[in-house]
Amino acid sequence: MSARLNDSVNGSQSSILRRISRVVVGVSGSPGSPAALTRAVQEARHRGHLLVPVSAWTPRGGEAAARCAPSPGLDAQTERAAEERLKRAIASALGGMPEDVPVAPTVVRGSVADALVSLAAHPGDLLVLGGGPRHPLVRLVRGGIRRQVTARVQAPVLLVPEPTVPRGTRRWLRDLTADDFRRRAADGLAG
Repeated sequence: MSARLNDSVNGSQSSILRRISRVVVGVSGSPGSPAALTRAVQEARHRGHLLVPVSAWTPRGGEAAARCAPSPGLDAQTERAAEERLKRAIASALGGMPEDVPVAPTVVRGSVADALVSLAAHPGDLLVLGGGPRHPLVRLVRGGIRRQVTARVQAPVLLVPEPTVPRGTRRWLRDLTADDFRRRAADGLAG
């Protein structure tokens, strides 16, 4: 399913992805990721470009640990987990692969920022990222990848705001406990 571009952060990309204008979208488990993926599909459809959803992974313990004590089996397992996360994210956000847009799901070994910058390196490309939290303090702590990418990328960047949840709903969700779910499940089975 996914094109493996393990060397893409070092500059050698597959030739097919280098020649075609792309809409590159970072896919993670963040709340803004489904919105970014949905918008990337819209942009790819509108522009007639290849959609490249990207998931990056690093070896457990980091690259330095992998150089000191290589573990090809563990690396392969980590890469497969990244591929599965990407598949689930696409299925969750889009209900499956869009049939009217060419898609090249890509799993890259390396940092997220390096992977996105290297894949969205051409003038015709567009990079779509989740905009993240709006609160300045939270943005300062959690916005590192967006800052790194926007400072280095050559392609235009589209930041998609994460969906907002009304304050009352946030409070209700925050106050939920495991017992609430058990009661709802018992009520559902009884009714």
